[in-house]
Parts: sequence; C-alpha cells; structure tokens
Amino acid sequence: MQIKGSGALVAGGASGLGEATVRRLHGAGARVVIADLNEDLGQALASDLGADAEFMRVDVCDPDGVQAAVSAATAQQWCLRICVSCAGIGWAERVAGRSGPHDLEAFEKVLRVNLIGTFNVLRLAAAAMHSSEPTASGERGVCVNTASIAAFEGQIGQIAYSASKGGIAGMTLPAARDLAGAGIRVCTIAPGTFDTPLLTALPPETRDALAEAIPFPRRLGRPEEFAALAAHIVENEMLNGEVIRLDGALRMAPR
Repeated sequence: MQIKGSGALVAGGASGLGEATVRRLHGAGARVVIADLNEDLGQALASDLGADAEFMRVDVCDPDGVQAAVSAATAQQWCLRICVSCAGIGWAERVAGRSGPHDLEAFEKVLRVNLIGTFNVLRLAAAAMHSSEPTASGERGVCVNTASIAAFEGQIGQIAYSASKGGIAGMTLPAARDLAGAGIRVCTIAPGTFDTPLLTALPPETRDALAEAIPFPRRLGRPEEFAALAAHIVENEMLNGEVIRLDGALRMAPR
C-alpha cells in the first residue's frame, strides 16, 4: 500500500507513539486525521503539520465519534487506506492484596479503552475500506493495532493492562482472516519500553533502570522507531496477521 495519496486515521494520535506515526505518515504524503481526546495537543499537532492534517476530538469507545473520524479520512478525493490505533491507558493493581480485591471498575475501564476501543476503530475503519475500490494489486487498506510485550510477560500489578493488550494480540490473526477476502491487512505492533509521555514523569534513575534492562540497544525505544515500523507494515504487502515485537530483545521480569 502506498502511503502517498492515501487517507489515514491515527487513533490516539496527539502524543507519544501516535504523534510520531502521524508525523511519519503525513511526511510520506498521506492525509491524516488525528483522533484523540487531548484537544490542546491534537490541535497543536494539526496546526504544526498544516495542510492535509486534521484533528478531531474522539473517544475511541464512542461509535459515532469514531465513525465521524473515519468519514473525515475519506473526505473529498481521499480514500481511507491506513488506520493505526495507538489510544490506550494503564492501571497498576494486583488481583488481590491487603486492601482487598482488584477494583472491578478500573479493570473494566482499561479493557474498554484499550481492547474494545481498538476493536471499535478497527471495525469501523475496515467497513469503510471494504466499500472502497481496490488498488491494482487488490488491496483496500491496512490496519495496524498496538499491543504491548505485557501481553506476553505481564508484570506484577499489570493484570488489567496485560489482559487488554493480550486481547489485541489475540484479535490480530482472526481479523486478518476475516478481512483477507476484501484485501484488507491487519497487523499488531507489541512495543517494549518506549520513551513516551507516560514515562516522562518518572525519576531519571527509574528511566535509566528501565533502559538498562533492555539487552540492545540499551536505551528506551523512540516513538519514531514505532512509526517507522508502522509505515513499513503499510508498505509491505506480505505482512499480514502478525504480531511484531519491537522491544530490543527485552523479556519482562515479574517486577
């Protein structure tokens, strides 16, 4: 799939991995709709990029809001060909402890935003792609979702986050199989420890310890590296139904 001339939707695109992906796709010639709840950051990013970048305040769990963003990505002469889902939240709590059982509402919220939100974006973007004209090779679109290595090696206190990201990883192959007949590819990136706004607030010594745990390169991942992989998935027609770890060979310890 060619990035240049394609319409793209990036959910959670106002900061972190999503922002880097927006910049990468826009720089390669796509028209990008930035869907995010953070209006200040989203508007600033769209303004910085200028033409062919549009921000929309969207809750990924809201069908109407996501549908509006999908429609915006198919406006005028543009056709939605690329969808990248980066929106997500975290929560740290053990299954049970001295204070009692894990908060059920918190567990439900993490799954709703991370897993159901990702599925909501995927289903609506794929439906729009399904009704579009295929390219010369028969392709209609590419959907890239974001899991985490916590899907496979969740740490202590990551039960909700790991469950949500494990669900995203588990959706990848059946989604790719469901959509293969329409020429729509689905892949998932499972990042390790990346230098995103979530880690910015941590003390320097904590950030250094996280970096030291990565075999090589011994540093935090850069959002631009995530964006580069997302762009490669879009352009490499043989990548489909795959969950790709992007972690510098990191395997998470229990804590």
